[in-house]
Amino acid sequence: MLKVRYGLVFVVFVVLCLFLGSVYVVRQPEQALILQFGEPMRVVKEPGLKLKVPFIQNAVFYDKRLLNLDPPAQEVILNDKKRLDVDSFTRYRIVDPLKFYQTVRTETQARSKLEEIVNSSVRKVLGRVTLQELLSQKRKQIMSDISTAVKKDAAQIGVDVAEVRIRRADLPLEVLQAINDRMKSERDREAKEFRAQGQQAAQQIRATADKERTIIIAEAEKQAQQLRGEGDKEATAIWNNAANLDPAFYAFYRSLEAYRKALGRKQNSMVLSPETEFFKYFNRSLN
Repeated sequence: MLKVRYGLVFVVFVVLCLFLGSVYVVRQPEQALILQFGEPMRVVKEPGLKLKVPFIQNAVFYDKRLLNLDPPAQEVILNDKKRLDVDSFTRYRIVDPLKFYQTVRTETQARSKLEEIVNSSVRKVLGRVTLQELLSQKRKQIMSDISTAVKKDAAQIGVDVAEVRIRRADLPLEVLQAINDRMKSERDREAKEFRAQGQQAAQQIRATADKERTIIIAEAEKQAQQLRGEGDKEATAIWNNAANLDPAFYAFYRSLEAYRKALGRKQNSMVLSPETEFFKYFNRSLN
């Protein structure tokens, strides 16, 4: 009885192993390649529960979604000998699992192979153009040429490339540093020239201003002397006319002016006799 029970357990175990070995599941984002002793037998792209020969056949699964490839930036020499650090981006999908398995087998090896294809195509196409063309409206055609070259080579490993983009194309760091140094030298030279021109213009302006100032002052002094002379002349004529009209009043007025000037000063002392001519109007009154 015990042997029958052990035999039944063994049969169930064998049946279970056969069942588990004969079924596999293809998920929605996957596709499968059935191998028999390492030889491809068929491709399964429809999702669901599938059957295979247990222990003889095995399934290899590949992603059928759109995948991304972001290789490291590489240095590219253009046709005009300019060097650029080019950072590219690629989107692809596995469309032929049989060819994919026969050429690269795994997705890791496929990414490495596709990276070589992309880098080679970028170097080949950009090596035929100049920096000016790359920065012009021809850039769209250049990107189309790169995509065409990558798609052609990627099809040989069962991969369809949706797009290839160049995200950045920068000059190498040492070239940028050299350009910055040259631009800085140019700006310093231009600044020195501008400062020298400004100093020269300032000197010319100052010289012109000093000359005009001297001329204006000289003209002003000349006019002032002329006006003072004319004023003195007119004042003398007025005084002479006044003296001719009333000599006594003129003498009296001039004495008052002398008193004001002599006696109006502070910290001044004089010793004079009251009988002097200077004080004659103090000793008598006007009638």
